[in-house]
Order: sequence, then structure tokens, then C-alpha cells
Amino acid sequence: MEVNKNQMATSVISDNVRRIASIDIFRALTMFLMIFVNDLWSVSGVPHWMEHAAFDEDMLGLSDLVFPSFLFILGMSIPLAIEKRLAKGESKVSIVKHIFIRSFALLVMGLFSVNSGSGLSDTVGISKPIFSLVMVICFFIIWNNYPKTGSSIHKNIQLVMKIIAAIVLIIFAIIYRDPSGGYFQPRWWGILGLIGWTYLLCALIYLLFRKRRYGLILSGLFFVLLCIAGSNKWLGIFSGIIPSNGCFHAFTMAGLLLSLVMTQADSKLDVKRKIMYSAIIGIIFIIAGWISNKWWIISKLQETPPWLFYCTGISILFYLFIYWLTDIKDNARLFNIIKPAGTSTLTCYLIPSILYAIFTLVGFSKISFASEGITGLIKCVCFSFIVVGITALLRKVNIKLKI
Repeated sequence: MEVNKNQMATSVISDNVRRIASIDIFRALTMFLMIFVNDLWSVSGVPHWMEHAAFDEDMLGLSDLVFPSFLFILGMSIPLAIEKRLAKGESKVSIVKHIFIRSFALLVMGLFSVNSGSGLSDTVGISKPIFSLVMVICFFIIWNNYPKTGSSIHKNIQLVMKIIAAIVLIIFAIIYRDPSGGYFQPRWWGILGLIGWTYLLCALIYLLFRKRRYGLILSGLFFVLLCIAGSNKWLGIFSGIIPSNGCFHAFTMAGLLLSLVMTQADSKLDVKRKIMYSAIIGIIFIIAGWISNKWWIISKLQETPPWLFYCTGISILFYLFIYWLTDIKDNARLFNIIKPAGTSTLTCYLIPSILYAIFTLVGFSKISFASEGITGLIKCVCFSFIVVGITALLRKVNIKLKI
């Protein structure tokens, strides 16, 4: 029976029509943690190890691990998603079009989110919570996964709603001014924007080299070297051309390569050996982080090589544990309570923005409510579960962002 489960777990990528439990669960856990750490702003007395390290601080906090883990699991999903489209008969041109459309949507949402987060000038005439609330509602109207069945009248109504929502966003971008009078601009692109840029390049690289593994490995190595060059200030005028100087892309390529290792059918390795060799690679990354820490500090904000190596190694080892627990031992049901965060991830990510705006509008202060120590941390955990629960409820009424 154990052999059959192992064989199932190593199914061919091109024939893979089922969802791999460990990928959804890893993504769900990462999103749950992202909501949790993003809510820590409302609590005082948070243990330092849970927070982001300061710019010049040599430390890896829990909050510094979350985004790299998300990029890592994004990379694991890329081969499965692209191969599934190819198996359905989609052309590479169609897939490239999909990659650009998906990236554009993430960039748009990232741009609006980061500008909204920077605050609004009183001259705009709209309060920040109203701006944020309407903005996110427009995201849902434009990119909701509407049922494919329905009358032409319903489809026409959906189209009109999308056009109106797009016009509202354009107007918002035009009238926007930050507190210092600055215009709507990229700034740092926001989390969603950074994901968009990373996905765009890594997905195209996979599509180009999908049958040439050395091309994928060299691409991943290139981004690692780019990270090292950026940390040493060697890029000069080319610094910043690729967001994060390749560090985010390196996380994603690491996940992409691990995905191929764990799902390729032409390998002579069984599942146990794949796990063992992948674990060794994860340990090597952690050792590389320890060694490189002699030259650079561990810093998310500076995007240093030790941060890259440590987070990649930890992500690999943690994924392998989830893979063993869920796909091998068939214990995916243990994570059913947070499952919506892994299957409706973008919806889950945006819900806190809606809740924060509503809290402000109704005068409910999360800061004054359970705002210290253990009580505050429990509040953040409960808030994360509430967000996941709302995500599940929205999906039941066909509200789910899909790009």
C-alpha cells in the first residue's frame, strides 16, 4: 500500500490533472502566516523573533521567512500549471498571453495597494478606507472567477460591471495624491506587484527551457549570482532593473526545480530517494547561508545572499515535511480548516484590506482591542482564521479571484 502511494506521488507532470495536496497546504500555511504577521502591527510587545529584522540588523525573523516561502511555492506551481495547459492542447502563444495577462493583473493590484498604503492627501476628497474598500471591490468585480454557465444577459451585465470597475480604478489613479502631494507611481510595486514581476520572468523561463533542465538550473544560478552582485554593489546603473536584483526570482526558481524533481516520471529515483536528496540540497542551502553570513548580514530588506540561502533551505525542508505528511502519509485532512487559503489565495490575501477599511469606517480600533502580548498574538491568530473563513464563505457564493 505504501508503494502505491509513492507511485501516485510521482505521477508524470504532463498527465497531472489532480491537485498535489502538499503544494496547496504549503501555500495555505504560508498565506495564513502572511495574514498573521501582517496583523502584528496592531500588537505591542511582540517577541522580536516574530518580527521583521531592521534594515541593518543581522537576523532572520519569522516575518522575514513568509514572503520567500510564498515565492518558493509559486515556483512549485508553475510547471504543474503550464504542463496542464499544454496537456489540454493550448499553444505556447496562448500560454505566453496568459502569463502576461496574469502578471499585468498582479502589477495593477500591487500598484493600487502600495499607493493606497502610502496614504491619501486631503485634496483627493476621499478617505483612505473608502479608497481602499472601493479599490478592492473593483479588483473582485474585474477578476472574479464568474461561472462559465449563464445567460447572455448575465454575461453582458458582468462585462458592464467590469468596464465600470476599470473606469473607477483609472479615475482613482488620476486623482490620487499622497500626503506630500506625490502622484500615483510604482514606488516599490507592493507585494502583489513583486509577485507579478517574479512570476512573469520565471514562467517564461520555464516555458522556454521546460525540456532542458540545465537551462532552468543555469537560470536559477544566474539569479543567485545577481543577488550576490547586487549585495556587493557591482551592478551600478543596472541595479534595480530586475526587482530584488534577482533574489525573489531565485526563490521561485528553487521551488520550480524542486517541483520537477518531485514529479518527474523519467527519473530512476523512487520517492524516498527524491526526498533524501532534496533534503540534502536544503541542508546545503542552510550551510551556504551560515558560510555567506561571514560576508553579508541576514537581511530581508537588503535582500542579501544569507537571507536567500537560509530561506530557500528552510522552504525546501519544510515542503518535504508537508509532502511526506500529506501526499505520502495521506494526512491532508489535518489542514482542512485552512485549505481555502491555499486554493483561493489571492482572495484570502485581499480580504484583510476590506476588513481594515470597514473597521476604520465603523470606528472599531483593532489597536486598542487585545493589543498586548499573548492576548494580542491570540487575536492575530483568530483574525487569520476569520479571514480564511470569509474566504471559504465567499467561494460558496462564487466569489473567488482568479487570474
